[in-house]
Amino acid sequence: MKVIYTDVLCIGAGLAGERVAVEAAQAGFDVICLSLVPPRRSHSSAAQGGMQAALGNSIMGEGDTPDVHFSDTVKGSDWGCDQEVARMFADTAPIAMREMAFLGVPWNRVVPGEATYYKGGKPFQAVEKAENEGLIHSRAFGGTAKWRTCYTSDGTGHACLFTLDNRLLQLGVTVHDRTQAEALIHDGVNCMGCIARCLRTGELLAYVAKTTLLATGGFGRIYSATTNAVICDGGGHIIAQDTGIVPLGNMEAIQFHPTGTVPTDILVTEGCRGDGGTLLDVNEYRFMPDYEPEKAELASRDVVARRMMEHMAKGNGVASPNGEHLWLDIRHLGEKHITTNLREVYDICMSFLGVNPIYQFIPVRPTQHYCMGGIRTNKNGAVYGLKGLYSAGEAACWDMHGFNRLGGNSLSETVVAGRIVGKAVVEFLKGNETSFSTQAINDAAAKVRARIEALTHGTEDAVALRKALGEIMLKHVGIFRNGPVMQDGVNQIQELLERSKNIGIKVKNPKGFSPEISMALRVPGMIKLGLTAAYCALQRTESRGAHSRDDYPARNDSEWLKRSLATWEEGKSLPTLSYEDATPWFEIPPGERGYGGGKIITADIPSEKIKPFGQEKK
Repeated sequence: MKVIYTDVLCIGAGLAGERVAVEAAQAGFDVICLSLVPPRRSHSSAAQGGMQAALGNSIMGEGDTPDVHFSDTVKGSDWGCDQEVARMFADTAPIAMREMAFLGVPWNRVVPGEATYYKGGKPFQAVEKAENEGLIHSRAFGGTAKWRTCYTSDGTGHACLFTLDNRLLQLGVTVHDRTQAEALIHDGVNCMGCIARCLRTGELLAYVAKTTLLATGGFGRIYSATTNAVICDGGGHIIAQDTGIVPLGNMEAIQFHPTGTVPTDILVTEGCRGDGGTLLDVNEYRFMPDYEPEKAELASRDVVARRMMEHMAKGNGVASPNGEHLWLDIRHLGEKHITTNLREVYDICMSFLGVNPIYQFIPVRPTQHYCMGGIRTNKNGAVYGLKGLYSAGEAACWDMHGFNRLGGNSLSETVVAGRIVGKAVVEFLKGNETSFSTQAINDAAAKVRARIEALTHGTEDAVALRKALGEIMLKHVGIFRNGPVMQDGVNQIQELLERSKNIGIKVKNPKGFSPEISMALRVPGMIKLGLTAAYCALQRTESRGAHSRDDYPARNDSEWLKRSLATWEEGKSLPTLSYEDATPWFEIPPGERGYGGGKIITADIPSEKIKPFGQEKK
């Protein structure tokens, strides 16, 4: 087996992984990025709408500050976030956006003079200030008090990823694409890299590193209906949970985006609604103001998704061969706006739906989109349980999102957390030397080889098991949840887990290019991820953010201002759960979000856990 040495191993080469790689490479360290696909095909490139940062350049963002951004983020999280991390994020985001501009991101810029904008489908005039000409512009997104989402039309992820990838090339960072990480190398205390499988040849490789980063994105493919690409299978989470040491945090916190298209589940950006698009029912009636008079279509995603489902349940959905849906109307924005600022939406509708959004409604309904939970880290991105292991981006539970993330905050998180975690990695490398254990390397490789060998004797179909998992998750751990339904889901997934021990492959030679083997190695871990999410959701007896229970409709701050931590012990059929405080302190004590409604069971917060609000009071 070939052994490859580096200072930093980034497993994942999307925005978060590449931003950490840039930080480490700029400090003079050797970096290798592993990716399932060429980096520019990472799922980050699919992100459309923008990145939140309190720049306050546009007239509708005037007066914005990191304090306001922080407040919106905490309320959006339904007080489930770590407020120390949310504060770090809000304060750093403006710096990170300007850095991305310096690297070459072509942000939309302020054009001075009178401009026509839309709110709730109706136009209004605003005058952009001459002194702000050429500064980074912003658009409206849900759950925000100001327009602060920086954007490059509706191709923000694409523009940022290509920019960072160019920077990697300048710095000489090595990228090994079409490579799948199968196991972490560790001795129970230190992480030393990973065992990976080359998807071209089937060869196993040992990547030995002083520090290892997990930045593999989300695990949305455990659902049958998701906006996530096929590569979003939770690879980083799987190898972390397989250690039996590293906990996964808040795995029950799963977001459903209001505007997945029907029947493809391809996302159309929140920027459609931010730019003035409206949601209509079967009668072409705009219904969101009836539920959310102030925020309407721009309430937080968890709220809008629930309101849409409630409205369809009342008989207001549009019948179709692919199930009920509602309409998104952006026609009033006009051809020029749609084909420039929303050009990817236009292309998606024309290419995949046969719909021209300049003249026709877009069929939409909520679909799984984002995972707030993930590999639990501290505020510097260091993973709990193993020294030298870090995580960033959607893969991580850095936990600035709590139980609902705001649109634009996750894409911003990739470069903000990438910057912060990258600097922490550099500090770790400067202050620590690592000893590598050949025994740990050989043990990890032997486990992967044994799993591949077992596939040649099994009889279960990995594709069938994954399909069954997706259907169970959508039905039993969806937008609305309750105890008996989730318990049934847990029981069914446990049966899948048992069956997954006997997965087999039809092509008995494990050498060479084989998508069948790649999936067969992934599916048992995906089933465990689904079981963790379902079991954590069953145990959380409250409703908070995206976790909405019919049988426990109140947000219970008295008992549930805490984060779930799940670890998997060898041979167990359920994860072991423990809990920690959601935040070390509160700048904003729990209260009303200002949208969404619902009962709150209050908690008595000790005075020593409350800090003065605002940057200047730190």
